[in-house]
Amino acid sequence: MALLDWGTYNGLKKLHIAELLGMTLTEIIPYDFTKRTSTEEYFKKYGTIAKGFKTITAHAPYYSTVSESIEKLKNSRRGLVSAAKKAEIANAQFFNLHLGGKLEDLDKTIEIASETIKAILENTEKVIVSLETTYSRYNLGSIEEIRAIMEKLNSNRVIISLQLENDWMREKEVYRTGLYHLASKETDEGFWLKLLKDALKLNNSTYLSLRFSQITGVKMRGVVVKKRVPLGMGYPDVDVLTKAIAKFLVKEIYDKGLDTKVHLIYTGLPETKYKDAIQLYSKLASEIVPLLE
Repeated sequence: MALLDWGTYNGLKKLHIAELLGMTLTEIIPYDFTKRTSTEEYFKKYGTIAKGFKTITAHAPYYSTVSESIEKLKNSRRGLVSAAKKAEIANAQFFNLHLGGKLEDLDKTIEIASETIKAILENTEKVIVSLETTYSRYNLGSIEEIRAIMEKLNSNRVIISLQLENDWMREKEVYRTGLYHLASKETDEGFWLKLLKDALKLNNSTYLSLRFSQITGVKMRGVVVKKRVPLGMGYPDVDVLTKAIAKFLVKEIYDKGLDTKVHLIYTGLPETKYKDAIQLYSKLASEIVPLLE
């Protein structure tokens, strides 16, 4: 067994680079699902070439799962179902979903989002839908909100996907204050361990999805604007994070003999993604080694 699968996102033309570098996971990019040239044949080819990877994930296009407009919701659901079907053609085991914005009525928001995800489940055979956490409480995707959606759907084909820097921004209220540096200084291993344990308890399947990219940003006219940066040049502190993930993998999963399969997806800038993904995995593996000795 392996403690986790790791990798980054790749278009068809870049798959060979990820495989040559030893990555065990690849993710189909959201843009692939919106291009006119991305036919079923394209996704069949992706699945064939990606056979060497243990895990194939797909990132859904950025269509909201919730809308008050019946027409917009209908179009969004049609697009997401189509993308999920193509993901299955590419042999993707996971279909990662941004939930998008939310309405003033949270119960109604949860209901509509659940119906959207239900449509994806009903029109696919086995792909697992991972619900990605958001960075702001103004959007849908806190752990509590994802828990409510999962409970409503009651399906082992729906899991949570922690976008870790988003969880940090949300829980430390960086989305509101813009105080990246201060929040990072105040974040210890305990913060990450609690977050990871909460996600593990929530999942009703044998998978746990983790995603990460360092970020920075500013507060402009009362709105916090965030942007991805190369690993080592932003927040939150990657060393504190990897120490916590290492302890979690070894103490909470491996030592307890759980069947949970974990995957770690680097979601940073395209220009540095291969170097950064390897660096992130190296940092994590270095923290894991002494815990196994």
